Amino acid sequence: MATDVATEPSDKPVEELETVVVRFCGDSGDGMQLAGTQFTNVSAVFGNDVSTLPDFPAEIRAPQGSLSGVSGFQVSFSSEDIFTPGDEVDTLVAMNPAALKTNVKDLKRGGTLIVNEDAFDKGNLTKAGYESNPLEEEDELAGYSVHKVPMTRLTRDSVEGLGLSQREADRCKNFFALGLVYWLYERDPKPTQEWLKAKFAKKPEIAEANMRALAGGSNYGFSTEQFAVHYSVPPAQLAPGKYRKITGNEAVAMGFAAAAKLSGKQLVYAGYPITPASDILHELSKLKHFGVKTFQAEDEIAAMSAAVGAAFGGQLAVTASSGPGICLKGEAMGLGMITELPIVIVDVQRGGPSTGLPTKTEQSDLLLAMFGRNGESPMPVVAAATPGDCFAMAQEALRIAVEHMTPVILLTDGYIANGAEPWRIPNVSDLVPIKVEHPTEPNWEEDGERSFMPYKRDENLVRPWAVPGTPGLEHRVGGLEKKDVTGNVEYSPANHHHMTKTRARKVALIADDIPEQDVHGPESGDLLVLSWGGTFGSVRTAVRKAIAKGQSVAHAHLRYLSPFPRNLGDVVASYEKVLIPELNNGQLRLVVRSEFLVDAIAFNKIAGKPFLVSELNERIDEVLNA
Repeated sequence: MATDVATEPSDKPVEELETVVVRFCGDSGDGMQLAGTQFTNVSAVFGNDVSTLPDFPAEIRAPQGSLSGVSGFQVSFSSEDIFTPGDEVDTLVAMNPAALKTNVKDLKRGGTLIVNEDAFDKGNLTKAGYESNPLEEEDELAGYSVHKVPMTRLTRDSVEGLGLSQREADRCKNFFALGLVYWLYERDPKPTQEWLKAKFAKKPEIAEANMRALAGGSNYGFSTEQFAVHYSVPPAQLAPGKYRKITGNEAVAMGFAAAAKLSGKQLVYAGYPITPASDILHELSKLKHFGVKTFQAEDEIAAMSAAVGAAFGGQLAVTASSGPGICLKGEAMGLGMITELPIVIVDVQRGGPSTGLPTKTEQSDLLLAMFGRNGESPMPVVAAATPGDCFAMAQEALRIAVEHMTPVILLTDGYIANGAEPWRIPNVSDLVPIKVEHPTEPNWEEDGERSFMPYKRDENLVRPWAVPGTPGLEHRVGGLEKKDVTGNVEYSPANHHHMTKTRARKVALIADDIPEQDVHGPESGDLLVLSWGGTFGSVRTAVRKAIAKGQSVAHAHLRYLSPFPRNLGDVVASYEKVLIPELNNGQLRLVVRSEFLVDAIAFNKIAGKPFLVSELNERIDEVLNA
């Protein structure tokens, strides 16, 4: 069978759409993440704006055909500027009964449902909890446009003659499904074909099999009478520039590497694998030629301690983890804080507590970041808003750490880390290097003797960053409380009080070195929706819809959480009500109410999933009408 996609003009009508949401779902071994990623890549190359939501089980290999083992990948692609992977699904591809049962509720009424009918045998139906075959029940799926496709059989036919085992042949059915959806939405399969050739260059028979399956799916859509129409989504009018698809973890790694390269410093990343932060280590390990050194420690405690050591040695020091690992890093984070060394700690948040929901998103580490260390241990906390924003915020976190000599926590989350969007590659000339200064001369003279005082501070209470081994700059630092200026161990009550206040004041002064809070919408009015982190896209979209309806609503999204932007108090005071939507039980709301004495209203979702725009608009209506 040829691997060429049918190119004859189709007599089926083409309907032009503005935005489409597609979800691939199946068993965790069905390759749904790969199919979704390839569809995203092709749509991005075509010029659509895209936003994705990968969703996969925590188990490495959940029981085949089980509800808990379903893996999904949702992608929204549009001819307009979009911020979310969408609420309702337009086209759902379900590879087995479990995938259908767990996902069909998200398919909009009248939406396209494509199922692999070969998988709906008695065994799989039982595993999914079906008493009968839903594909044979008239009322079960009556609200959808159902297309029963024998994908397993057709895939085997497509790869016949290549000498593959039945198991190897069946693993290609994700590309059959992908080819069918490519045809349905007029996607060019060439980028995927080129990817397959490169990926399986040493196994050409596997590349050929997948390309045949891809072509088989597309040709099926072209030739079958099942599909009366297919669809076109024109390219988006994005700002001029060169774009690439990027995930949050990729952007974090690139941001750190770019900062190191521009600053002429070596970046030392010390980490320990943990979902969903591991890809930061993986990506940085590929960038050794950009002045990046990666170290996989034996545990989180060692990783954080190694980062402290790297910072003490004068390098740009970074580590990353998720909530459980941040807990383990706590003592060494306190060591970095009391020694006042520049370190960035990335917390890619996931569902908790304990090991919780490793592959699901949550925003429940804000209070951990702010207060989760023993003693008075204030640290600046910043948060990225989107996958692409991780590039800028990684550099900003490093800048604050170096310029203010303090550990900084950068918060992302599983949704941002694994999600993807088009990212306009910045011009190198637009990137600002981090200015690193290491003293080379003593900074103190007394009785004719010159010496170095490690805690002699500037106007921002920032101490000098001396590199060990520099002649004349011998000094001592450590975890015990030290006397201001000299750094000598000092236990006196008055000194401890003074040092605690000084370290807190230093962090508070960073508010003068960050942007003021901006607002989308009216500068005053009935309601301010205040958000942070990965909720940006859904909240911004909901507020835009509310404004379009004529409602007096504005949106402020926080990227700086400790200290807050210096004008935030004035911003929240300019509105009758403040609504704070969070993927936690109300952590930012607690801090905002405490800081500004405003009766902020909570909207909390703790389900391991992002907010739907519709949920937010309903809550906005409720608050305005209360």
